[in-house]
Amino acid sequence: MFATEDIRVPVFGVRHLSPGGARHLLEYLNRIRPTAVLIEGPSDATDRIEDLIHPMTVPPVAVLAFTDEMPVRTALWPFAIYSPELQAMRWASENGSDCKLIDLPSGVAITLEDLRRRKEEGRHPQKNIALEEMAKEASLTQKLPVPGPQQNSRTSSIGGETFSSEPSVYERIAELAGEHDYETYWERHFEHNANTDAYREAILAYSAEIRSLGEERERAEQPEEHAYNQVREAYMRRQIMKVIESGHDPAKVVVVCGAYHAAALEYPSIGAMSDEEMATMPSRRTKLTLMPYSYYRLSSLSGYGAGNAAPHYYQMMWEAMESGRPEELSRLYLSSAARLLRASGTYRSTAEVIEAVRLAEGLASLHGGSAPTLMELRDAAQTLLGRGELSVVAEALARVDVGTEIGSLAEGVSQTPLQDDLNRELKRLKLTKYKTAVATDLSLDLRENRRVSSQESAFLDLNRSFLFRRLELLEIPFVSSRPAGADRAVWAEDWVIQWTPEAEIRVIESTLLGETIEIASAHRLREKLENCTSIAEASDLIGASVRCGMTAQMEDGRRVLQSLAADSRDVIQIAAAAAELSRIIAFGDIRRVDTVALVPLLEQLFYRGCLYLTDAANCNDEAAYSMVAAMSDLNRIAQEHDDIVDVPLWLAGLNELSERDDRNPKLSGFACALLLERGEMDANQCAAEVSRRLSPGIPSDLGAGWFEGLSMRNRYALLSRMSLWEQLNDYILSLDDDQFRRALVFLRRAFSSFSPQEKTMIAETLGELWGVHAEQVAEILTGDLKEEENKMVDELNEFDFEDF
Repeated sequence: MFATEDIRVPVFGVRHLSPGGARHLLEYLNRIRPTAVLIEGPSDATDRIEDLIHPMTVPPVAVLAFTDEMPVRTALWPFAIYSPELQAMRWASENGSDCKLIDLPSGVAITLEDLRRRKEEGRHPQKNIALEEMAKEASLTQKLPVPGPQQNSRTSSIGGETFSSEPSVYERIAELAGEHDYETYWERHFEHNANTDAYREAILAYSAEIRSLGEERERAEQPEEHAYNQVREAYMRRQIMKVIESGHDPAKVVVVCGAYHAAALEYPSIGAMSDEEMATMPSRRTKLTLMPYSYYRLSSLSGYGAGNAAPHYYQMMWEAMESGRPEELSRLYLSSAARLLRASGTYRSTAEVIEAVRLAEGLASLHGGSAPTLMELRDAAQTLLGRGELSVVAEALARVDVGTEIGSLAEGVSQTPLQDDLNRELKRLKLTKYKTAVATDLSLDLRENRRVSSQESAFLDLNRSFLFRRLELLEIPFVSSRPAGADRAVWAEDWVIQWTPEAEIRVIESTLLGETIEIASAHRLREKLENCTSIAEASDLIGASVRCGMTAQMEDGRRVLQSLAADSRDVIQIAAAAAELSRIIAFGDIRRVDTVALVPLLEQLFYRGCLYLTDAANCNDEAAYSMVAAMSDLNRIAQEHDDIVDVPLWLAGLNELSERDDRNPKLSGFACALLLERGEMDANQCAAEVSRRLSPGIPSDLGAGWFEGLSMRNRYALLSRMSLWEQLNDYILSLDDDQFRRALVFLRRAFSSFSPQEKTMIAETLGELWGVHAEQVAEILTGDLKEEENKMVDELNEFDFEDF
């Protein structure tokens, strides 16, 4: 056994996404030839290392931990091809060394992060100091060196948030070094550092100094962050000591960790977490899986705290280092940008690329002769390739910097059943090629394709639609539907498909609902139906069931809707539900769904809508607009399903409403318009109603409001009735000034929705009535209001006429 003071292990500090760190780490491992390689990462993911380094695994990929009960919490540990940790795993596998991850188990990490989040949200003030108290009880505060920057902490990515304790320190470092920002400082002094020993020693010194600079401020301002880092490092020391106690020579145990933790782990026996302290750690049960990741998500553009601004650029740097020609990076970067410019139609010559390389190298020489950094390469690209204009090269540089690459896993590698099912469905429906980070449009034709031989191919687009609708129901952001225009056929759908890591995370979280997309969707529909409280919501869920191709859930929805509709008198909701059922029944055959069971329910809803129509029309002007939409829906149903619903009852309801003077006049006018449109009111009846409604002495809100409702439908029939315009003209002339102002609000609303052609027809009619040229009237009706006129009308809209 070793004395406590003798136990020292080689520690190699890195940045988690660092090609320079990966290169130096491999050189260091080849020199030390360790028997054990211990890596910062969730210790319960050690058995996923084999999958991470699988020959068919293509980075970027991530380890994802998720809780196995609601509410679902997740934590991510992503890896790129140039991640030092991933390269260390590969080296250990190729050289027969033990390899373990040694950071907090995922269940503990998620739980501690949840405590911190709750503190920020102020939900559980009694737990505000939970982490600090735990660290004190374990005597960790006295044992451990002080914590420092989170930039280099893997766990800073948990929850997709950044926890930077002392950002001003980094800004100050860059300023003192004469660099534009900290990223450029790091790249010049660490990524382009060609000496492995100098790199490692600089990282250790850097870690110790940064930690000492931030100790007091962090302890005072961020006590939980301070304690969280202490707990993590105590646990990692514990894991290192376990490996040493198993028989490994400490000198042959290499620890790979974030640069921030490097100085704290060299002497693992000092401050290692004990068994008793370990027993006090809060934890939730979690499951682990691997998932493809994307360079965009790794980039700082996505907000990932432990990422970098240019993951594809760093891949190019790694490939240049691997080939033994790191000096080729400048040429590779600028020629790639020029190639993208040419592809977009902006030609740049080889000579301009060469000059851009020389300019970048010249700019770098002003900082001591290092290789050009990303900032200098971008400046050179803007100057030579963009000819001074950033806008010319911005898109090309973004593609070279960030890239569109996404990772992939070998089939069946460490995935949840739902991930496997989705991948099978994508393969079956020939959608695998759309699993990219670039958004792609896809149009579907739901009709049977009779030009193919197999049934699977004949209904390929329909089955794609079923899958897409189920993904929407599960809120998995892999697909999004485009709203269909009025001229779009009912059998056509337009979708946008784009894979993101967030989509994969949602797939994994949905595993708690079921092992396949179909089962999970059925579970989600049942949940929604159980919590359903309105008939409109129930009808929407029936529609969702049909669109998802899930007939069992459609029947469940039918029963829920029937139960809710039995006592409802809300005509607006009844009409909305009936309209949804009408659409399902009319077009259900497109989705190959038997909708016979919905017909009696449509009859019931339509009957109740007719029965309570007149009562519901006793409403204010604001609610009348919703009633107009409901009446339009019921009228359409009466026309399209006249063999199913009680049309005479509907017509009787319209006649009663059109004659009532004690109901909203707009709705009475709209009922007249529907009767005229259906041919159920002749010219004499219409003339009599117009005369009654627009007689002198009728209050302006009643007369003009009724005309507003009448003008909402069948306008061409109205425009051809000269008698109507004569009576309206006489009615307006009979109003006094105050009543005219009141009527103007209703008339303005009525005419605002008329088309220019309809306004021209009105102008011709009024011109004939008033004995003036139609062009003069048309100019007034179709011209835009002046600013002062708009202001006057707006004042009328807001005027309280009850004062009169």
